[in-house]
Amino acid sequence: MTGAFAASTLPGVALGAIILVGGASSRMGADKAAQDWGGRRAVDRVADLARAAGAERVITAGGDYGLPFVADPAPLAGPAGGVLAGVRALKAAGLTRALVLAVDAPTLSCADLAPLLAAPAPGAFYDGHPLPAVMTLAATPLDAPPDWALKRLVESAGLAALPCPAAIMDRLRGANTPSERAALLKAER
Repeated sequence: MTGAFAASTLPGVALGAIILVGGASSRMGADKAAQDWGGRRAVDRVADLARAAGAERVITAGGDYGLPFVADPAPLAGPAGGVLAGVRALKAAGLTRALVLAVDAPTLSCADLAPLLAAPAPGAFYDGHPLPAVMTLAATPLDAPPDWALKRLVESAGLAALPCPAAIMDRLRGANTPSERAALLKAER
């Protein structure tokens, strides 16, 4: 998909993407970022989705998977630290908005992200699901502790909670266990 709605095509908006890869993957039993999804690693599918959605720069937060990456300042303390580190890196690269994605949701589509990307500043997430999210980097509370709950971080940034379409719920939740991964792979066929 070409990302016809891509935020990066709007005047003055430069979109970057942060893929959160820093979890322990304990329920999956193996590294979620390296899981095979139709012959490709999850991290590669999510990176391609970010690019199709208009991201000019894609980074991973929490691990090196061959893409530009930032270390999580508080490993295994939750995803907020990775988001904050990613936001700092994107700001340093001159970007103004971030698409934040979880590596365990590699079956999301550009259509799933379209309402978030179309939301006005400071951005949006789906109600009940703080990921994926689109946020204006300037609105991100960079002084937040890295162990904050992700919901608290997106609310502190002032992001709008959009209604979550039932049809995308499973893709948003992603795969934290082998059985969830199997169900998403089956649904893709």
